[in-house]
Amino acid sequence: MFQKVLTVGLIGAALAMAACNTVRGAARDVNSVANCTENAINGTKSC
Repeated sequence: MFQKVLTVGLIGAALAMAACNTVRGAARDVNSVANCTENAINGTKSC
């Protein structure tokens, strides 16, 4: 079980690193998720 979780986590981390290969890109991705979550909570927009 732990091995499966670790494998999925490593694959997810590799995909995330490939998707945003710069610190600035990573910051934009995190900011986008934060905005989407806030909008969903407030019910103002969909993501």
